[in-house]
Amino acid sequence: MKKKLFKLQKKLNLNFKNLDLLERALTHKSYDSINNYEKLEFLGDRVLGLVISKKLLELYPEEREGVLDKKLASLVNKNSCFKIFNSLEIHEFILIGNTKKKNLIENKIISDCSESIIGAVYLDKGFDYVEKFILRLWQNLIISSNITIVDAKTRLQEYSLKKFKTLPIYKVISNTGPRHKPKFKVGVKLKNTKLILAVGSSKKSAEQSAADECLKNLKDL
Repeated sequence: MKKKLFKLQKKLNLNFKNLDLLERALTHKSYDSINNYEKLEFLGDRVLGLVISKKLLELYPEEREGVLDKKLASLVNKNSCFKIFNSLEIHEFILIGNTKKKNLIENKIISDCSESIIGAVYLDKGFDYVEKFILRLWQNLIISSNITIVDAKTRLQEYSLKKFKTLPIYKVISNTGPRHKPKFKVGVKLKNTKLILAVGSSKKSAEQSAADECLKNLKDL
């Protein structure tokens, strides 16, 4: 395992004083129910949010809080963590108990490990070091954040308030599939419109898809 850890360090351009921290950051609870990455993930999530929030305030000092919040949400989420660390092929280094799953590590585990690695870097090297580490990895995403994208739910809400003076009504129709890969079916309805249905891997993503479909059906938008 030590050889693999040194290989990962080189890939991430890191140099841990305590390699045990990096190993724990890669250890799933199915491999070790006690010394696993869960607490480091908890810490890393907060550190990542702090670093990106600080950077956004530096880049956009005059921007409204609501816009900054949307930029932060687009930069700090499971999907962005997965994309960045999956490109670094960290799945090769994750310790997971069930050997049958080793070649099929879920996206969530990869994104969780990305945050646990950040937590481990913070504990090993301190805030200044982990800040530089995060900003290096998130550089391209941060640059693209200068384009403010209004999501479908926000646009539909603005339309509904302007047109009907009421908010859209969302309803979960079903929640199926296994726990690690759920499938939500959600409907959205405006005043005087039919229920528009869509599916997603989470309630939030299904609502966004439903709002997007609803917007496509509006002739006077």
